[in-house]
Amino acid sequence: GPLTRDNAHEAAEAEVIAPFLYSELAAPTLSRLERLKLIATRSTGVDQIDLEHCREHDVAVANVPSYGKNTVAEHAFALLLAVGRRIVQAAERTSRGDFSYQGLRGFDLLGKTLGVIGTGDIGEHALRIGKGFGMELLAHDVVQRDDLADELGFAYLELDELLERADVLTLHVPLNDATHGMLGREQFTRMKDGVVLVNTSRGPIVDAEALTDALAQGKVAGAGLDVLAEERAVRDDRALLEEGARAGHDEGALLVDHVLLRQDNVLVTPHIGFHTREAVRRIVETTMGNIRAFERGEPENLVEGEDA
Repeated sequence: GPLTRDNAHEAAEAEVIAPFLYSELAAPTLSRLERLKLIATRSTGVDQIDLEHCREHDVAVANVPSYGKNTVAEHAFALLLAVGRRIVQAAERTSRGDFSYQGLRGFDLLGKTLGVIGTGDIGEHALRIGKGFGMELLAHDVVQRDDLADELGFAYLELDELLERADVLTLHVPLNDATHGMLGREQFTRMKDGVVLVNTSRGPIVDAEALTDALAQGKVAGAGLDVLAEERAVRDDRALLEEGARAGHDEGALLVDHVLLRQDNVLVTPHIGFHTREAVRRIVETTMGNIRAFERGEPENLVEGEDA
């Protein structure tokens, strides 16, 4: 299970830990691991790790920089297709013996404008998949890859212009100070009426309350979410009831997450964008390689800085 402040004593002798997303890796937990030398996280993102504490206590952090270039992008389009063709509702209806079409009309991807926010490895694959569907491609990133834009025939735009033009938005940026709350009320007002949003990155990149309001107003026609702002807590309904479980969580965001889970035009999956046989194998192999390289004194894939 995940590492927490309460069970950290069980790992007190550990020099290396290999946690995943749901471990509590803030200072109160890490300070109980006095022999710790390396955190070999089984993820690309490191927003769950107190990097400042690690620097101060000479603890190295290594991640898995690339395991799901195509994997997460494919899941983003699985969400998009499921939302756009109302696959879940249709399957549930036919399982009851109801073969009516009412309320199940979808939309084509061909000719729609795809806005990709973040054009790293995963964003690149999202663009390639979108091109395969015959979508018009637009992108936004602080680092522009002009060679990729030339190859795939897309344009980089400022975020505001991208939001105004995209029929579908898909997010592929890391969570850091610059991207936290990147899509809030102001950004939703700039979007086209009836836009579809897909988020397979990190929940806090989107203001969940603003998204809920945009869905209610019809500004956002549908959303496919593999991540939520308070997904660690929302996995356990008791977090809404128990005082101890609420500590350290944004109760407002937690309640909004529960509202999103019950929206007919929102499809939520439990952060499984990475979860294929091939990607999990790559995660394990890279993590073991990181540990062995550190042991040899030749560390690999070290994370530097708070925004890495």
